[in-house]
Amino acid sequence: MAERAERAERAEQTSTTILVVDDAAANRCALGAVLRRAGHRVVPVATAAEALLELDLRLREGALPDVALVDVGLPDMSGFELCRRLKALPLMAALPVVHFSAASVAPSDRCRGLDAGGEAYLTVPAEPEEIQAVVRAAVRGARMRSGAESLAQDLTLLSETIVPVQAAHSPSELAQAAAEGTTRLTGGPAAVFVVDEGGAMYCGTHCGPTAAAPPGAGARETVARLVRRITAADDSVLDTVVPAPLWPPGIFPLDSGDDVRMVVTRTRDGRAAVCLTTPRQRYGNRAPGTAALVARLAQATALAAQPLLMYQVERHVALTLQHSFLPKRLPHLPGVDVVVRYEPASRETEIGGDFYAALRTPEGILTAVGDVVGHSLEAATVMVEIRHALRAYCVEESDPAALARRLDRMLQYYHPEVTATLCLVLVDSATGHTRIANAGHIPPLVVRDGSGAAYVTAAGPLLGLGLDRPVPTEIVLTPADRLLMVTDGLIESRGVDLAISMEQLRTAAAGAPQGTAGLCDAMLRRFGRDREDDIALLALRLAD
Repeated sequence: MAERAERAERAEQTSTTILVVDDAAANRCALGAVLRRAGHRVVPVATAAEALLELDLRLREGALPDVALVDVGLPDMSGFELCRRLKALPLMAALPVVHFSAASVAPSDRCRGLDAGGEAYLTVPAEPEEIQAVVRAAVRGARMRSGAESLAQDLTLLSETIVPVQAAHSPSELAQAAAEGTTRLTGGPAAVFVVDEGGAMYCGTHCGPTAAAPPGAGARETVARLVRRITAADDSVLDTVVPAPLWPPGIFPLDSGDDVRMVVTRTRDGRAAVCLTTPRQRYGNRAPGTAALVARLAQATALAAQPLLMYQVERHVALTLQHSFLPKRLPHLPGVDVVVRYEPASRETEIGGDFYAALRTPEGILTAVGDVVGHSLEAATVMVEIRHALRAYCVEESDPAALARRLDRMLQYYHPEVTATLCLVLVDSATGHTRIANAGHIPPLVVRDGSGAAYVTAAGPLLGLGLDRPVPTEIVLTPADRLLMVTDGLIESRGVDLAISMEQLRTAAAGAPQGTAGLCDAMLRRFGRDREDDIALLALRLAD
């Protein structure tokens, strides 16, 4: 075994290129002969200046020698100085240098050579076996250092590609981050597909500086069929090649006849597949470890995909529940004109707990706008409970403060960890007399035609805290007044004080078009774009 390992090492280190720097032609010839007999290629030069020129030329060609044998006593500069200069150049610092000399053989000379950065020091004349052994040791050490450096660079690059994958907030964002990471690893165009158990596909493409158009429906279906055929039953990584004729055109540019490398794995629960693809030829142009890095990226993508896909399912259930209990049309309410608008957040954002209601009570019309704190299926479920509880309570109780107290106790009893904001407004449509109970919500805004807009002074603690509630605020609405109630999703922005956003809303409402529908629509146009939370608006005015 030891002999085979030694023979394998020697075979691996034959045909290396060795730069021999010696001003004595006879020495260059003799040393070159020894090295050539061992199977090495020899590049002889006579001076340090020639050595620097030769190395610069080979550096431009991308092929530095494997080792440099440098005579200590060169005519233009010492071998020690030449070594120091080489080690000071970042692109040449890894070149192993072996000093040799027939005159400078004292221990202090050897120390100077090692201190200058040399890997070894030969006293000549030396036996051929010793020369060859020193050369092998120098090359072996350089390759080990180079391998360690390459591994460190690979791991750094891999970690840099995985960080955006782990930070993705949605399957689509995940696929795009993985595609960009694949391009960084392979140097070529890439496409990544995440396919869930229901057949939904999320795709990301990247072609470096060139913009990549998303694949069409036909291309997606073709890729989905390939993934279903190739994917293993477990979460192992399969690396395969798809012949060019089987690959749908247009996903990324392919050279003529170039096949596609497809790396496929599954999430740990087996419910989804992750597929990383890139032109096959790109692997051949990269380092040998590229395939392993892409496989690691595929595993990281699958690991990140599982919770994101689970959240998508939960979000769909919550949105279905939430929207099914928010009526698109309000029932006829005598004596008032009420308009509502509800805008769900974008598909990539979290689930909100916003809700609204407009109900008939024994003492007038009750309107409500609220928001359960949190973004989850639980928040949507609690929202439905609050809304149904309010409908039930107001059959026998109309007072907003009393209703707020009942809802507060209900939350404490059934959901002690949940809080909610809520604004309740009871309007007597005959007189305009209005009572308002507010539980931590944005207060109603009264917009008077031609007279500006002002918030009603109404405040109180959130529902679910069990704190004492103030008496309702009372105002009188006239037929010229419009009362606007909103959730904070309409105006709240990260990094902006809510008071500033509320003032912007007040100013905009004061100049809004006539009517309740015009008011709501104007506020949505002004504030409702690209919001990260659901938006609910309710506008009311007394009927003419």
